[in-house]
Amino acid sequence: MLNRLLALRQCLRELDLKGFLIPHADEHQCEYSPENAKRLGWLTGFSGSAGLCAVTLDQAAIYVDGRYKIQVRQQVDMKHFEPLDLYQDKLEDWFLSHLTEGDRIGYDPALHTRAWIKILSEQLARHDIDLVPLTGNPIDGLWTDRPASPKNPVFPHPLAFSGERSKDKRSRVGSLLKADGIAAAVITSLDSIAWLLNVRGSDVEHSPLVMCYLILKNTGKAVFFVDEDKISDEVREHLGRGVEIKPYGSFAGTVKKIGRGSKKILVDPVRTHAIVMDALEQGGAIIIEKEDPCQIIKACKNEVELNGARAAHIRDGVAMCKFLCWFEENVGAGKLDELSVTEKLLTFRKIQKDFRGLSFDTIAGAGSNGAIVHYRSSPETNHTIKENMLFLLDSGGQYLDGTTDLTRTIAVGKPTEEQRDRYTRVLKGHIALAQARFPVGRSGAHLDTLARKALWDVGLDYDHGTGHGVGSYLGVHEGPQSISSRGFGIALAPGMILSNEPGYYKSGEYGIRIENLMIVRASHFEEEERPMNIFETITFVPIDTRLINAHMMTSTEITWLNIYHAQVREKISPYLMDKELAWLQQATQSIMVL
Repeated sequence: MLNRLLALRQCLRELDLKGFLIPHADEHQCEYSPENAKRLGWLTGFSGSAGLCAVTLDQAAIYVDGRYKIQVRQQVDMKHFEPLDLYQDKLEDWFLSHLTEGDRIGYDPALHTRAWIKILSEQLARHDIDLVPLTGNPIDGLWTDRPASPKNPVFPHPLAFSGERSKDKRSRVGSLLKADGIAAAVITSLDSIAWLLNVRGSDVEHSPLVMCYLILKNTGKAVFFVDEDKISDEVREHLGRGVEIKPYGSFAGTVKKIGRGSKKILVDPVRTHAIVMDALEQGGAIIIEKEDPCQIIKACKNEVELNGARAAHIRDGVAMCKFLCWFEENVGAGKLDELSVTEKLLTFRKIQKDFRGLSFDTIAGAGSNGAIVHYRSSPETNHTIKENMLFLLDSGGQYLDGTTDLTRTIAVGKPTEEQRDRYTRVLKGHIALAQARFPVGRSGAHLDTLARKALWDVGLDYDHGTGHGVGSYLGVHEGPQSISSRGFGIALAPGMILSNEPGYYKSGEYGIRIENLMIVRASHFEEEERPMNIFETITFVPIDTRLINAHMMTSTEITWLNIYHAQVREKISPYLMDKELAWLQQATQSIMVL
């Protein structure tokens, strides 16, 4: 990695630059990117899903969030990259400590949003330091073995799974544009385009997405920019006459033209890179900065999508229960490790109907590896799963009718009293959120503390959000909804799917997380004086009761857990036989406190 860093610095000297920014983001601001867009990983070795690197001629820093504070130190050479917090450590302060007046910092306008660049540019300009947009990315020239752009085919997502025709979706969103006097919307978010056109692909690992752009007119007609060799006759027929297909590479030129005559063009400033905004302005468009209109509609699933999610979670629950039975049978021999159980779990998922792949790389953390929030086992880090160890397993699947994501922490041998205390506090937070009843219009930030209180009571916490949105055979991390301290602004609404995943992590020793997915539903309790919402849990896999200190739980919490386990038995038992059924009955036994 040092040679790559030195080569980049030489490029900066040739460009008369004193610094450069390397984000995790790609041209579509995706959380997960195709291999040829992983520039941050190429330079630093960091494989997480969020981060930013700042480089000067003699210093470098890598910014990550709380999920990756351990991982970044394992993957990145700390001799050459200083690890900093993405939200607490200010980028401008770091640059100011290493640069002087008159210095220039380069950036790739195809990878940063204009809103973000504007803020940083204004902060640095006060010290006479300039941010300079580049016409190409110097890393692309240095990356000699850079993978080619993905060329995987596009395929239709049938009405039986989507619940609404693309034509109707486009007409609905187009009507919103017309009502605001907007001629068209430029959409760069891959999940929005996949949802709007009812198409899926495999250009991005673990996410059924297609590398593409879209211009949606207020008439409901659209221009779809995609490599045409990905489009079959079946897909052309599926899209119909209302969707014009153009080459992916022609997007920039077309964008310059659509705003001619001072037309109003909607652009999401958070999801659209700066180069698109520049092109629109050069063409004379009046830019209307608003959220991508597909995002909130997509987040509120229709009944077909919700029923699909429920069905997918039953099949995923069956796979998980079969795996957990196998795990209990074999873990005592001391021959299992993180990589072997990851592969075994995949074999159980593969046999489930409509399974299309994992929704993310399985997190299988034994012992101290469980304390790494987004850990990914490798031959170098692979731990054997031993007696008297906690094993954290976070995994999920992509099914044609839904996307799953769940975490269970499993006791191997006898847990310590501290581990049981921490686990019980995490469970209490999980239950508090699952039982929440809250007024319509409240956001996830209003609920986040429910999941943390039992930990806060003894001075503990976790450095990640409590819940993220989940797509319908789309991204396992979906916005705009979330449950976190930063989740203000987006009200939780019926039809949204979110995770419920409080945790606790003791660095160097163990990690604990309990995660289910939930649907937001309208409450219909007769005595309510104002409209309220509740959560419906749709994940059905036993929670390990061996780690619970039942004396720390209230009777209401124990009742919730016993009812939940009864639901697991009811829904999963019909698909199990013999020893697997016996295991499930044992794992879901009611607990009592005398």
